[in-house]
Amino acid sequence: MDQRAAFLAATYGTGSERLRLALAPGPLAAAPSWAAGRWAIVTAWNPGGQTQTQPQADNLRAERELLDLIASRPYLAGVNGKGVWAEPSVILPGLGLRQAAELGRRFGQAAVLFGVGRRVALVWLEAGGVWVERFWAQLADA
Repeated sequence: MDQRAAFLAATYGTGSERLRLALAPGPLAAAPSWAAGRWAIVTAWNPGGQTQTQPQADNLRAERELLDLIASRPYLAGVNGKGVWAEPSVILPGLGLRQAAELGRRFGQAAVLFGVGRRVALVWLEAGGVWVERFWAQLADA
C-alpha cells in the first residue's frame, strides 16, 4: 500500500471516538465531540510516514519532546491507525493549520490532519510548502 492510501485508510481520534477521511458527506459524516471548532492531529512517531521503522525508544523520545512542546495548551491523547499500525498522537483543539504544519515538520512527519468541525484536511508537508487534500470526517468504529 502506498503512503497516501495508508493515510486514507487509517482511522484517527481518541480511543473511543474515531474518524475516517471521506470524499463526500455521507450518512456517517459527523464530527466527533472533540472536533468542535478548529483542531489538528499531530504525531511524533515514525517520521516520514514510514510505518514501524523507527526504533521504539526513538519514537518515545520524540513523543516526550512533542508533549513538552504542547504542555501549556489543551490537548487530548489520540491514536492514528489501529492494531499493529497504531501510533500515539495528540489532538490539539484550536490549533491553526500553520502551527500544525510546523509541529509536523519539527518531527519529520509526512502529513498532519487539520480540521474545522467535520471538514478535514490531510496536509502533506512537502519541502517547498504544503499540499492540502480536503475531506469530510466520517465516524469510524473505535
